[in-house]
Amino acid sequence: MLCISRFVIMLGTGLYFSVTAASAQRAPAQKKSEQTPDVRPSYYLDHDTSYYRSFERYITVRTYISQKYGGFQPKNPAGAGKFQYYPNTALTMGVGVTYQSISLNIGYGFDFLNNDHEKGKTRYLDVQTHIYGRQWTIDLLGQLYKGYYLNPKGLAAADLQHYYVRPDLRVNLFGMAAYRLLNPSRFSFRAALLENEQQRKSAGSWLIGAEFYYGHVKSDSSFLPWLVAGEYPARDLRGIDFFKIGPGVGYAYTYMLNPNFFVTGSLCASLSIGYSNEHGIGSGSPRLDANRGFIYRLVAGYDQNNWNVNLSLVGNEVLLRGIKNENKYIFSTGNFRITIAKRLKPGKSLRDKLHPVDKVIENVRGLTPSKQ
Repeated sequence: MLCISRFVIMLGTGLYFSVTAASAQRAPAQKKSEQTPDVRPSYYLDHDTSYYRSFERYITVRTYISQKYGGFQPKNPAGAGKFQYYPNTALTMGVGVTYQSISLNIGYGFDFLNNDHEKGKTRYLDVQTHIYGRQWTIDLLGQLYKGYYLNPKGLAAADLQHYYVRPDLRVNLFGMAAYRLLNPSRFSFRAALLENEQQRKSAGSWLIGAEFYYGHVKSDSSFLPWLVAGEYPARDLRGIDFFKIGPGVGYAYTYMLNPNFFVTGSLCASLSIGYSNEHGIGSGSPRLDANRGFIYRLVAGYDQNNWNVNLSLVGNEVLLRGIKNENKYIFSTGNFRITIAKRLKPGKSLRDKLHPVDKVIENVRGLTPSKQ
């Protein structure tokens, strides 16, 4: 999924800043009045403050290193060779800011972090938006990719030292998933993934919701490599179209190793009714079928006072069955990120300027605005 050198850079950076932030926090404990966020009391009435604290009226700033991915795997029949296509996406560095429920992140893939030219060139637009409300989590997905390489290295390539590259292969994937948290008073996704809240005790929550996806795959020739094409029932597949929708259920939990170190994990599974159509010789007629899907989140981090350092993985797997039972496909998407975040308490002058923002957001949430 990620090359070893990129993973080492990301892991090393995360460990370095984790140690730095932890060392910086070895200071005398603040007074209780200084630890209490300067937000109005009604913010605390929608959750149990003994389980997590809200810093919604603080400004959370962050820097991060991120790697997005999106794989396409025709699942091999029994006895067939296993392979998977990946886009050559950029490792990016970026900055971001969160205030209340509004977040903005901007990143760029610098050349010194990206030198995997042997994997070919990928042109892509990848929008992965994750909205973490108090009671709802919403995932929006929009991917337009052209240009893939085949993993493992050497499979179907001219020699074992090169990757098999398909610059003509296109994969477009769009989707939405919405899940409601059943225990929002004690469990917070924002603490792990937005850094503007702080989990204080271990807690979890069941999730119920629904998902839908639309996907399109197209290539100039069969996307099955010549080396394994004969092992598949449909040997000249050049395209796939599908749509699926259905309910899902999941569970999320944050385990506090101590007051500052935490691990958060979440898994949602869905069962969707889907339409699929394959294009190519021997493809057959369109099919209506039921398929599984998964959304997973895993975060490990350190949070003390106004600092949060974490490693996170947010991913999605969309499973699809082709026209013939033997034809199965897995579309995987996700984002691996290392984040260093700090919560800043705005001064009176800045709070006055932010008050119109507070008023709009709080009116939407059905709360009475106040000026502090």
